[in-house]
Amino acid sequence: MFDLDHLRRTKWHLDGHPVRTLDEAREFIESVGFCLMYPLKSPVLVPTFVGAWAGGDDRLPTWQHAYADPRAQQATELMVRLLRERTAYEANLFYENNAFLVAGSIFPYFYALVGDRNPKQPPKPGPRSEYSQLVCDAYEVIRRDGPISKQKMQEKLGGSISFAALDHALGELWSKLRITRVDYKAGEGAFWDVLYRWSPDAVREGIGLSVAEALSALLSKYLDCVIAADQAEVETFFGNFVPRSRIKEAVNALLSARELSFVHVGNRSLIQITPAKAEPAVRLPKGQPVKR
Repeated sequence: MFDLDHLRRTKWHLDGHPVRTLDEAREFIESVGFCLMYPLKSPVLVPTFVGAWAGGDDRLPTWQHAYADPRAQQATELMVRLLRERTAYEANLFYENNAFLVAGSIFPYFYALVGDRNPKQPPKPGPRSEYSQLVCDAYEVIRRDGPISKQKMQEKLGGSISFAALDHALGELWSKLRITRVDYKAGEGAFWDVLYRWSPDAVREGIGLSVAEALSALLSKYLDCVIAADQAEVETFFGNFVPRSRIKEAVNALLSARELSFVHVGNRSLIQITPAKAEPAVRLPKGQPVKR
């Protein structure tokens, strides 16, 4: 039996070894694959970037209180540097207005799950459309003038549109990975661009992946990130953007293929990536020289 909590705290940098430099941040996001920026009120089993920056999880701020916490501001500055160089991507896949960060190496798999298969086709309003007129207008401004700040966007759309309404429209486009935040500047806030222009290679790769292929890869990466988890924890995480029936099918397929297996921790039966079998030692007969 292994100490699950200790292994997670070490991997998530909650063990007193904070992530402070850009190189450390790159290494962290690549190691865990994905993380939330801040902890959620209703916990989900996944690391947080602010926790890694702080080197612990004592009284970490939620997004509602981030403005008053120096740790959050400094962690955000480091996170934005990852976004600028496309080492990480930000997605709006969780509730509570909490940024979800995804390593650049696995972002195409997330795009395959939730992104639009025809990203250059602009959204259109209408009785059968899921998009409102404001959403479509906001998209067109970003496509035409992006990267663009929300303030400049509001000016181009007309001053009568409130920031709250614009935030809602941006959230809809962001949740479908139509757009993404690509920068942040003091006094101007976040800058937005259409994703297919900001990162064409990642979008192209995501379009070429099947949902089943992407989900299998992400399940394995998630279990690598959390070390081991029970079925409910896996479904709670992926249930934010994938139907639970699909998650069960994918887990069962990986278990049948023996890519995943069960491990008992205390009285819990958890799912883990099947450990690699050790190569058997090769023993040479006595006196036989080793060939070089």
